[in-house]
Order: sequence, then structure tokens, then C-alpha cells
Amino acid sequence: MQELILEAGRSEKNYFRDLWRYRELFYFLSWRDILIRYKQTVVGIGWAVLRPFLTMLVFTFIFSRVAKLHASGSIPYALLVMAGMLPWQFFANSLTESSASLVDNTKLISKIYFPRLIIPSSSVITSFIDFLITLVIMASMMAWYRFTPDWHILLLPLFVLLCIACAFGAGLWLAALNAEYRDFRYIIPFIVQFGLYLSPVGFSSSIVPAKWRLVYALNPCVGIIDGFRWSLLGGESPLWLPGVLLSVATTGIICVSSIWYFRRMEKTFADIL
Repeated sequence: MQELILEAGRSEKNYFRDLWRYRELFYFLSWRDILIRYKQTVVGIGWAVLRPFLTMLVFTFIFSRVAKLHASGSIPYALLVMAGMLPWQFFANSLTESSASLVDNTKLISKIYFPRLIIPSSSVITSFIDFLITLVIMASMMAWYRFTPDWHILLLPLFVLLCIACAFGAGLWLAALNAEYRDFRYIIPFIVQFGLYLSPVGFSSSIVPAKWRLVYALNPCVGIIDGFRWSLLGGESPLWLPGVLLSVATTGIICVSSIWYFRRMEKTFADIL
């Protein structure tokens, strides 16, 4: 049995080593969140299918039928929207779950020592399960439309990792801020709702005027969504490389700054929660 010695300065020096030592707690929290997410619901895990699918239907009708927008090449508009829903749904769910994770685990934080970074990280993993279910829906729709991906799909894991990093960084920021300022519990739903329409989920980012394209790409979800569409839809959906590079840079800044701020605030979590 390993001994854990609490001494001055030890947690700072061995913090990231402790993350590995407490990996079982990480697995436990992730599994617990998966089990209770749809507990005592009639539809159960079916909500992971219904939410993105119904949103896709609404967006397809609004943007293709009402707004008269069209997808590039021979891409069915429903596939264009669903390919955008994949990363956005994962990002939005991770943001919502991570932001409330510290407050929801107040008793655990106040009683025992462990790297608090584990809690919001486990929320991202929980949302990733829903992402995998949505990916199955996407594959089923591609089979329905007889749309076959090409070699571009081999690069999909890179954009998945980029999406995970972006969700992790943004989730850390909001988790720490929500622990200190409870006003964020009311602000976060607005951020998620506003971001849905600000990101190119229901439309292609190519419709944005060229003079505003770089500013628009400051939203890291823009490059991520474009990358998903480019990978899944065989390259027929255009990929603007400067937008992807800007998303990578923005995501890197978000991750580094969020870890710095979270670690700075971590010492006070047990007192303010």
C-alpha cells in the first residue's frame, strides 16, 4: 500500500505526478457521471441520439428551406449540419458539465486531497461518450445518403483531439470562475446558446465575407467544425487553412491560460465552495 505524505510544498512539486497516482479516481468519477446522467429518465441514453438529431432537423429546415442556403458540391445539407453538430454538441456538453463540476463535488473537495484538475477533466470524458453516439448517427446518415468518405477521414482524429483540447481548456476556465463567482451558472447557458448561432453549425463558414473571415476564425470552434466537415465529407466541404491554424493557436492559449488560472485558484476551492 502506498503512503501519501502531506507536507508543505509537496503538492506543488508533485502535482502532475499525483494526477497519474489518482487515475483510478478519474475513472470512477467519469463512470459515475455516465451512470447518473440519464438515470430515472424515460428515454434514457436515447437523449444522446434525440438531441443532436432533432437539432439537425431544425437547422436543416431553417437554413436550407427558409434561408435558401446550399451545401458545397453534392453534399446533402443534412450531412453538412450533422457534421457541424458533432464537435459543437461535444464542446457545448463539456462546457456545461465542466463548469458545474466543482460545485457539484463540494463535499468531496472539502474532505480529501487529490488534484482538483481531475474533476472537470472527468466531465469532458463523460461528454465524449455522447460524442461517440452522435458519431454513430453521422455514420448512419452517410450510409442512408450513400455518401462514402475518402482519405480525408484519416485526419479526423486530429480534429477530435483539437476539439477535446478546446473543450478541456474552456471547461477549466468556467469551472474555476463558477466556483468563485456563482453568477456564471446563469451566464453559461447564454454563452452556449449564443455560441451555437455564432459558430458555423447550421451553415458553411465560407459564406462569411472574406474581410471578416479572419476575425470570425478567432472563434476556435470555426476551424474545428470546418475540419470535421472536411474530414467526414470527402474534402467537398472547403477547408480554410488559416482558420484551422488560428483555431490551433487559440486553443493552445486557452489551454495554457486555463491550467494556470485553475492551479492558481485551486488552493481556495475548499474554502469558497
